[in-house]
Amino acid sequence: MSDGCRPVSDALAYLAGRWRVGRAVQDLAGGDTGRFAGVTVFSALPDGGLLHEESGTFTWRGVPRPATRTLLFLPGPTPARADVRFADGRPFHELDLTTGRYIADHPCAADLYRGEFTVRDADRWRTVWRIGGPAKDLVLTTDYVRED
Repeated sequence: MSDGCRPVSDALAYLAGRWRVGRAVQDLAGGDTGRFAGVTVFSALPDGGLLHEESGTFTWRGVPRPATRTLLFLPGPTPARADVRFADGRPFHELDLTTGRYIADHPCAADLYRGEFTVRDADRWRTVWRIGGPAKDLVLTTDYVRED
């Protein structure tokens, strides 16, 4: 497609599997930068949906440390949509890949997380999270490449 995104008719089927992850983190207020390198695995949940498990190494101010994150991607009202939740079940954001691009908002205390999801092709997608408010001023750019 000319706009660089690929429509997805079934979000959970598209995401299922193992992805190599590279993330650049930029602190716009302080000027620091960091990187995450690892994998994300989307595996089937017993009652539908996907368990998102991310693990790797996050390097911040030159110090590498292990990092993990777990999310739930539950079926949405149509196959192209998903309900994304934190591991404890709290709502995070909706996701709609019908057009291959989606913008999601998540208010967190006084900060706002705004994520742009872009499906590049069958094996590559990207998220760009802009986090702004009194506590944070960050941009997180994550590229996913399918390993399966």
